[in-house]
Amino acid sequence: MTFPNRTTWAAFALIWCSTLLSTSPQAIAQAQNPENMEWFENAKLGIFIHWGIYSVNGIDESWSFFNDYINYEDYMKQLDGFTASEYDPEKWAQLIKDSGAKYAVLTAKHHDGVALWDTKVGDLSVVKQTPAGRDLVGPLMTALEKQNLKKGIYFSVLDWSHPDYDRHTRETFRYKNDSTRFRKFTDFNFQQLTELSTQYKPDLYWFDGDWEHSPKEWRSAELKKMLLDYNPELIINSRLGPGFGDYATPEQGVPVARPAEPYWELCMTMNNSWGYQGNDHQYKTPSELLRIFVDCLHMGGNLLLDFGPKPDGSIPAEAENILKEFGRWTSKHETAIYNTQAGIPAGHVFAPTTLSPDKTILYIYLDYKVNESLAIKGLKNKIQRVWVVGNGTKLQAREVGKMYWSAVPGMKYIDIPDHVYDKDITVLAVLLDGPVDLYREHGQVIESN
Repeated sequence: MTFPNRTTWAAFALIWCSTLLSTSPQAIAQAQNPENMEWFENAKLGIFIHWGIYSVNGIDESWSFFNDYINYEDYMKQLDGFTASEYDPEKWAQLIKDSGAKYAVLTAKHHDGVALWDTKVGDLSVVKQTPAGRDLVGPLMTALEKQNLKKGIYFSVLDWSHPDYDRHTRETFRYKNDSTRFRKFTDFNFQQLTELSTQYKPDLYWFDGDWEHSPKEWRSAELKKMLLDYNPELIINSRLGPGFGDYATPEQGVPVARPAEPYWELCMTMNNSWGYQGNDHQYKTPSELLRIFVDCLHMGGNLLLDFGPKPDGSIPAEAENILKEFGRWTSKHETAIYNTQAGIPAGHVFAPTTLSPDKTILYIYLDYKVNESLAIKGLKNKIQRVWVVGNGTKLQAREVGKMYWSAVPGMKYIDIPDHVYDKDITVLAVLLDGPVDLYREHGQVIESN
């Protein structure tokens, strides 16, 4: 996971900008598959799982040797400590289901090239070279399917271990202009993705690592066609280059403004690390992560929440607690989460919002207790009813300051008693007399009173 570090940004920016210049906005739009995106748009919450040999020493996945924090030989010695002895895919799937997530994504292969399945086109896998000695992808895909969860596979298109991949160190390429050798590498990628597609039939591919080459060099168009031939309903993230993905993937930093793409997903770690790092105790609280989740809902996106299992396959206690706390909140507020759409613009109410599919219910998410009453500005609609999601308590609403001669609506106020607040985020449902109608002008001058 993660983008390249600072020293690689210049090269990345050059490749990316040249690609953008050669890709029209129409090509990007045409690459979307809206008929396949309905489940993703309604899912709202997914779980990202970064699992690999990097969990043995608890170091950065792949980047630790690329950035010279550890040499490559010592990094690969972690193969000997990766046991998966406590791996329980059924437990994983149940925790994911109970959290309220609708899909999960597993790192089948990170940038270090270590496959979590029994690949037949190379020897670098946990099946052949670790004490785990077995396929770790298939059991989770089966367990997810049993829980009616969508199956996602993360795959790095670059591979810093492969002899035919041209990157040698952080600074240099071995044979940057050897197109024949690089073609052999992309053939290898195609073969591994054929294995994953035919054996596990994923609903989603989460690609990463595309910054070191252009979509033409990756053969992105050919690759996408091949994958859709295996599964016409497959969706693909944005990291095969512009024009080849179905949704955007902002990372870690919560967007302040809604991303321009119609479909998007924020991937976010529970602590500060993608994979398991025993020294990283900086876990965000469940409440903090729920606020981030609500921000995504407000802007019409998804949250892909990440944790890293230990080398034996057990889930850190902190991560398990976060999943359970998510489950408590999502099960209570499911009507205000799934099948909602982006809320009203900021400024009308000091809280994130979403709307029902027909825009007649405004959901308001409060992570604070209001002073006296909650105010809604610029709402032209009449409020038919207000209730607290999860317990049904009916609340009173009133309008103040509406002048009969003015088109400017008055202030709507909702009184909220202390006993109805949720310990994390309270959700109000506001039923309107029709689709939401907002006053977005600058006010009015009295000319006749």
